[in-house]
Amino acid sequence: MTTDARVCDLRTSDDLTLRYYAWGEAGELPPVLLLHGFAVHARSNWEDPGVVAALLGDGRHVLALDARGHGASDRPHDPARYGEERMARDVTELLDVLGVDAVHLVGYSMGAVVALLATAADPRVTRLVSGGVGAGVVEVGGLDRRAIPTELVTAALTAENPANAPAEAAGFRLLADAMGADRQALIAQLSAAFRGPMPLADIRVPSLVLAGSEDPLAVRPAVLADAIAGAELTVLPGDHLTVVRHPRFAPTVAAFLSAPDARG
Repeated sequence: MTTDARVCDLRTSDDLTLRYYAWGEAGELPPVLLLHGFAVHARSNWEDPGVVAALLGDGRHVLALDARGHGASDRPHDPARYGEERMARDVTELLDVLGVDAVHLVGYSMGAVVALLATAADPRVTRLVSGGVGAGVVEVGGLDRRAIPTELVTAALTAENPANAPAEAAGFRLLADAMGADRQALIAQLSAAFRGPMPLADIRVPSLVLAGSEDPLAVRPAVLADAIAGAELTVLPGDHLTVVRHPRFAPTVAAFLSAPDARG
């Protein structure tokens, strides 16, 4: 694990304080901003599996944001404070504070939905990696709720005894408890989750769709790659939780973001 992160705070336009982390220094390539998935936080999603280290090895300036309701960021319980569209505005506000003209954006799962929305809306995003999502983004809008319905995840998070959580969603409860997450904040995000249509036609930057071959939340990722002009697709062995630790995951992200045409 890298341990030299600089810890910073962003005050949002709706008066929340969000934590973000920074590694490395500005270089020739744009900074990389990492957006984590549901129920985890920036350092668990990106630092622990070696993504931050791989990017630093390429000389990149790396930033990772704890989404509202997650990690060390504020955790309100009002669903009106949530949703991936609001989180995409947090990205825009962070870029405003940083004063950067260009950024490379990497999102996983919930963070991938945020990254797609932010890329469609903000011309400062010049390169994009979307991980842990697939056909659901195109077919149902946002995260794929067909494999694990939102109601089951909510039931798992509200169960008084984790052993009584619905089997299909028990992993979310175990993950939330392991992360020390605020389960009421997570439920608020679930109730406000984006429900398409996604503005994929507005994404006109080099993009990579990166999914696990056994991920029920990222089935048929080629459907998503085909919906984004010129997008590349990489499928690695693993499911929603394990693919980020596959030995090729971090190098694949780093190589795509440092390709010869990545300077814009």
